[in-house]
This record gives sequence, structure tokens and C-alpha cells, in this order.
Amino acid sequence: MENEKLYLEIVENMREGAYFANGDKKIIFWNNAAENISGYTKEDMIGKHCQDTPLQHINCEGNKICVEGCPLHLALMDGESRKHDVFLKHVEGHRVAVSVSTFPVRENGEIVGAVEIFTPSSLVIYDDDLITQLASSATNDHLTGIPNRRMVETFLDLRLKEMALYKYKVCVILLDIDHFRDFNNTYGHDAGDVVLKTVSSSITKMTRNTDLFGRWGGEEFLGIHTIKSDSDTLLLGEKIRASVEGTQIEYEGAMLSVTVSIGITVAKVGDTIESVVKRADDLMYKSKQNGRNCVTIDAT
Repeated sequence: MENEKLYLEIVENMREGAYFANGDKKIIFWNNAAENISGYTKEDMIGKHCQDTPLQHINCEGNKICVEGCPLHLALMDGESRKHDVFLKHVEGHRVAVSVSTFPVRENGEIVGAVEIFTPSSLVIYDDDLITQLASSATNDHLTGIPNRRMVETFLDLRLKEMALYKYKVCVILLDIDHFRDFNNTYGHDAGDVVLKTVSSSITKMTRNTDLFGRWGGEEFLGIHTIKSDSDTLLLGEKIRASVEGTQIEYEGAMLSVTVSIGITVAKVGDTIESVVKRADDLMYKSKQNGRNCVTIDAT
């Protein structure tokens, strides 16, 4: 017990920032140096899950590492230590460049959490707007502003890996705008761009912060949602379908409208990006065959 107090005091007062997160990625320790480097107090951080903290780590390419591959999450998954250079968001809004070392903590051979140690790697303070623009250009679709295919694939890969660990259900939603080619031929590509922007905006407003909806390619969009039960998929799909159908699109004085065909599948343990998207794609084409403007889900 005395040794534990001594070790805790040493970690509490060392110059490097340090925090410990348990197996659920909930922060339960945040030392003094972590407060000094980030500006966030113990009260701000302890009890929060890593992905819900205001630190919003971004790597040197401008990608959000909570989606691209969180070192702490990976340490929990495979038990390997890692080192990274990232930017954390300071409480005052600017970015601080830090070198991060992450390693798992074991008890009786089982991984029970992970420690992250970080220290400033530069005296330069980075403007948050600049870093945000860099991140946006790397992960967002240039036309609609929503996540691009690369971002969607990365997020889906992370969710598939987390399913077994955290025991939650994930569904994949693939939707295609009906008769989009005919729409472009009738009204022109500028009108088509307005449709893509409006549809993406309409669905994004319905997407929770813990989920993701992005542009898969052309007039196809893909969503990744956590659900409580398989039966939630039809209700979710119908909400999206009805939202798009009910959206009025103003273009050069005319009020236009479109519909979407939707396929939804529930991810299974062992699924890959390719396998789960293929099922959603097959279901989406069944919606096309059934007259469009409808939702098709996995058979139960």
C-alpha cells in the first residue's frame, strides 16, 4: 500500500502529462502535468470516455485519430505499445504539438486499461482554424462537406473492431438517390450538386455524434449507426427515407424533390468492410427493384 502511494505521488508530480483509462476507455486518472499542458483540470477529464473529451487529437496529416486509429484504443485491443506525434486541443482553443507514448496495463495477465504519457514536442502554438482546415480537407467530401469515402471506411473499420470488445450492435445503411442521372439530364449538373448537398445536409441533421454518415461515391451515401436491437433498423431507415422525400429543394425558382432507395444490414462478428457493405448494397438494389423510395433490411 505504501509503495502504491509512492508510485502515485511520483506519477502525479512528474513533468510529463499522464492519464489512465480503463478497459471501457473511461479516464480515471489525470495528473498535474496533464492539466498544465492541456489546460484541462481533473474535474474536466476524469469520468469521461476518451472519445468524448475536448482534446480532439489530430495527427500530423490532419486526421482525427479517434477515427483514424486511436493509440490508446489499439493498445487495449492488441496489447502493443505505441508512440505518435499528435496535436491536442488546448482549453484556450489553440493546438499543442505533443509526443505521445501509449501502453497497456495488465492485471493477472489481462489488459485492464491503458496509460498515455505525453509531452510538448514543439514551442510553436498552432492556430486551431488552420489545423481544422487541414483535417477537413483530408477527411471531408469537397462538394457536400460531409465525411468522404476514406473517412467512412476508416470509421467503419474501427466500429467493426470495437463490436466484439464493447458488445454493441452496428448497422450499415447504404442509400442511393433515385433516378439521379435522369435528374441531371433534365435540370443540369449544377442542380444535381444542389441535390447532393441538400440530401446530405438533411440526413446529417439526423445523425448522432457517435455515428457517421458520409458520401460513398456519386449519388450513394453510407451511414454507420449503433443500435440497440435489429428491429431498430427499419425505423431508422424509414426516418431517413421520409426526411429526404419531404425535403424541398429550391433551384432557380423551382421547388424540386427526390427520393432514395435504402438498404440496411446489421454487422456480424467477422465482417469486413467489403462483406458488410456488399450486403447493404444488395439490399439497396432490392429497394430499387421494389419500386424505389423504400427501405429493405436484413431478413429476420
